[in-house]
Amino acid sequence: MVKFLLFCILFVLCWPLALMALLLYPVVWVLLLPFRIVGIAVGGALELVGAIIFLPARVLRSI
Repeated sequence: MVKFLLFCILFVLCWPLALMALLLYPVVWVLLLPFRIVGIAVGGALELVGAIIFLPARVLRSI
């Protein structure tokens, strides 16, 4: 909702810039999508490494 209100304010103040932002938003989203996928993969790999490192402590704590 806040983004929509900011867009409306931008549209009132400078409508060419608002239309350009509206047209470029999907392009920027598609360009940034691979970085999001890599971020998810790296996060998962780091979680796995952390789980492997802390596994002996969890096993000893459960005994």
